[in-house]
Amino acid sequence: MAAVDNGGLFEVIVVGGGIMGSCAAYAAASRPGARVLLLEQFDLLHHRGSSHGESRGIRATYPQARYPPMVRLAARLWDDAQRDAGYSVLTPTPQLDMGPRGDPDLRAAIENGGAAEVASGSTSWPWSGVFRLPEGWTAATSELGGVITATKAVAMFQSLAVKHGAVLRDRMEVVDVAKQGEGLIVVKTSSGEEFHGTKCIITVGAWASKLVKSVAGVDLPVQPLHTLICYWKVRPGREHELTPEAGFPTFCCYGDTCIYSTPSMEFPGLIKVCMHGGAPCDPDWRDWCATGDALVDPVARWIDELMPGHVDTAGGPVIRQSCMYSMTPDVDFIIDFVGGEFGKDVVVGAGFSGHGFKMGPDVGRVLAEMAMDGEARTAAEAGAEVRHFRIGRFKGIPEKNLPENEINS
Repeated sequence: MAAVDNGGLFEVIVVGGGIMGSCAAYAAASRPGARVLLLEQFDLLHHRGSSHGESRGIRATYPQARYPPMVRLAARLWDDAQRDAGYSVLTPTPQLDMGPRGDPDLRAAIENGGAAEVASGSTSWPWSGVFRLPEGWTAATSELGGVITATKAVAMFQSLAVKHGAVLRDRMEVVDVAKQGEGLIVVKTSSGEEFHGTKCIITVGAWASKLVKSVAGVDLPVQPLHTLICYWKVRPGREHELTPEAGFPTFCCYGDTCIYSTPSMEFPGLIKVCMHGGAPCDPDWRDWCATGDALVDPVARWIDELMPGHVDTAGGPVIRQSCMYSMTPDVDFIIDFVGGEFGKDVVVGAGFSGHGFKMGPDVGRVLAEMAMDGEARTAAEAGAEVRHFRIGRFKGIPEKNLPENEINS
């Protein structure tokens, strides 16, 4: 089939319209005169990937020192994008981290994130009336927290990309990315349409391994996991206490089970409390009912023990929403040039491992700068180191996730 006239040559073609691709398209289109195309294989704002839903959290308390500078840069870029859009998608809240006092990840997160640890045995810290910490546990509070309305955020970056001149096309499944002469990339879709550009950014989430292997022969150790978002009923009389308006935080619990939550916000009278993890899946052949009990029962026990009298676990969560993680063996991102015959003309962002959404604006900026300039200038200026995220770090590592990243249903 002959190539469809796309109105000329695009400077950047972004493949994948989730949070990372939408942010990359916005960052690229913000360059004066840049012609940018964003292709999405499903409908825009679909629910089949990893960027949909009501909420994501933001926090700078990370055990890995490489992430707090990225989160702080992201917070600034979230503000910039919201000003550009004229509306908000991020509600600031405090952040609370808790867990066994000697847990090394918690200790590192407190230090790296600049959190303030509460005094041992104190009952005067905020939310001490909500949480009952087990003996030997501690908690720490920090100011950089918040709730991002996920689907609305993706829509915001897509509309901003269009505002700055980008072209968005959905129902465009990309099946091939190829070199066509010096400095020219051709992107082919399953419908036979072709689009031409000088640079390409691949951000297809759980489909990253399949696509990159197909077009470049490069193995990305990215394992999709099916995970579950759970909303629980707040007990009568406690509804306002757990809201952002009352100052309730986003929170994360360390230890044997990683539990995370956002305040009661999306659905009045419900609060999201979830377990980090999931079961391996194929994004094209998912069992939408998988991992239910494995991702629900531990959360119910945690709520009953640590939030007694505040959340009703009888009968399980009121709402269950399916989602996917794209996990790497070390739970860190992949941000790199594909290399080979593509050199620096094709960049991939993948493997965001269930914690990348909050950093979408700076990851998108990094991908756009790598594609258009050959280097990530903004990240370096903000003290965020992205060299760690290169594909080459996985050489010699078996192409499967670590056991702690998987929960067998």
